[in-house]
Amino acid sequence: MSTVKDLLKQKPLLQEVTLKGWVRTFRSNRFIALNDGSCLGNLQCVVDFESMDEALLRRITTGAAIAVTGTLVESQGRGQSVEIQVKDLEILGDADPETYPIQPKKHSLEFLREQAHLRVRTSTFSAVMRIRAALSFAVHQYFTSRNFYYFHAPIITGSDAEGAGEMFRVTTLDPKSPPLDETGEVDYKKDFFGKETNLTVSGQLEAESYAMGLGKVYTFGPTFRAENSNTSRHLAEFWMIEPEMAFYDLDANMDLAEDFIQEVLKYVLENCQEDLEFLEKRLADEEKSKPAAERSEMPLIEKLRFVTDQPFKRVTYTEAIDILRNSKPNKKKKFQFPIDEWGADLQSEHERFLVEKHFKCPVILFNYPAKIKAFYMRLNEDGKTVRAMDVLFPGIGEIVGGSQREERLDVLVEKMEALGIEEKELWWYLELRKFGTAPHSGFGLGFERLVQFATGMGNIRDVIPFPRTPQNAEF
Repeated sequence: MSTVKDLLKQKPLLQEVTLKGWVRTFRSNRFIALNDGSCLGNLQCVVDFESMDEALLRRITTGAAIAVTGTLVESQGRGQSVEIQVKDLEILGDADPETYPIQPKKHSLEFLREQAHLRVRTSTFSAVMRIRAALSFAVHQYFTSRNFYYFHAPIITGSDAEGAGEMFRVTTLDPKSPPLDETGEVDYKKDFFGKETNLTVSGQLEAESYAMGLGKVYTFGPTFRAENSNTSRHLAEFWMIEPEMAFYDLDANMDLAEDFIQEVLKYVLENCQEDLEFLEKRLADEEKSKPAAERSEMPLIEKLRFVTDQPFKRVTYTEAIDILRNSKPNKKKKFQFPIDEWGADLQSEHERFLVEKHFKCPVILFNYPAKIKAFYMRLNEDGKTVRAMDVLFPGIGEIVGGSQREERLDVLVEKMEALGIEEKELWWYLELRKFGTAPHSGFGLGFERLVQFATGMGNIRDVIPFPRTPQNAEF
């Protein structure tokens, strides 16, 4: 059996072929546009309506699954080099034109989110999901070719790596009448795991332990955050890429992050050209309806090359604060969150200003104030900054967050005490600092943010097959 992708590349030598797919359109009882998901393009299949059963022709509707067998010939129409002269046609699955929701017309993205089980049959979502698949492959190829080991972090965990507390609880206790302890609190000792457990927000802590035995590992799996946020940038379930490397300092960590991002985006540029060009045109059409101030300054493919074709600028947090404090938008009070003093937690508007207006290239900020970063980041000699780093992109702001990890037991214990994190909760994590501790580093990249950047989609819900957001787990 052939695919549309393969047939569109073939020379028409009057060979007989069989193609199965879904009908996009059927015109004049003669021309079927057939798509099988293998590529953006449709293949035209020409039927002789006089020799076809009329009842069969009525079943060739948008969305129907069919199989055609015929001769591959040179196309008489525009837009493609070949077409199939159909000799035999079979209906594999009907689609009632009165109720099939994905008709050949423009649908809003909001409407298509309500049809998440069918939206991949549109050109936009099939292109996005092929690029997502290509990026997934590129991630595994990149790390495997550099002697990283793929590590499967647990999804159920008893620790909160981020310290944010916004986690989904995992329990088998009866919600109406859970067992209580002597203080009247829920007795989690009687729960399935014998303690309070949650869905993970990060595989980092567990990955650190394996890096300290295998050298270099990476996770690539689902993570969860119970943040009641309905923005275009947040999901409750999302995929994270988290490499952890023994014997890497902050500089080596930044080198890896830059090289990794550039290489996986180069793979997409080299292997998804048709889909990228389609999404670039779609984005350009969408931009026309926006106010001039909100329009992207770069077409999609140019934006990807903006990242792949130039080195990232490395700037300390302190330098960045000085730049932002003295910038025109800050002085003219154009920032929604004005920058007044050192120690401020940077917002997306500040990060994008540094990338798009000031440096005009991707930026890596490093050496952040300890107070705004996680407990596991290595404290610098100044006692007030940590060896953290964030990679900033145009149009998106932060896309990667990472650090050199705190390998000194006494310093880590002191930081945990200051934040009220009990040693018994992370005893195994502390033991990594007792037995053969060594400098080590890692970072995390939200995969959907990367797919969003690569496809130009404005809402993160449109780059994951079935988005999970507050009040939404329909599919």
